[in-house]
Amino acid sequence: MDVSLSSWLVIAVALVLANLPFMNEALFGFIPAFKGAKPAWMRVGELLVLYFVTGAVAYALEARIGNVFTQVKEFYMITVPLFVVLGFPGFVLRYLRKRHH
Repeated sequence: MDVSLSSWLVIAVALVLANLPFMNEALFGFIPAFKGAKPAWMRVGELLVLYFVTGAVAYALEARIGNVFTQVKEFYMITVPLFVVLGFPGFVLRYLRKRHH
């Protein structure tokens, strides 16, 4: 797998995982959590865990290609907001879309 394909794969995984907490009521997409709506704090916690899962996938792909670069605080200062922005479509569909009854 070349660098370009790995980069696009990480972006696709991040896009899917960032929207997963907002798309269903199950924890991580498959663990039944509540009978009603999942609380917002649980969605934020799930988003945080999925951020690290995405990071692990990216790390594994980077290690497979070659040298793994050390990450400093600037890396996290960029990737955390980027992951949250990637989750914005799911947030809009969950909380901001007007529902017709």
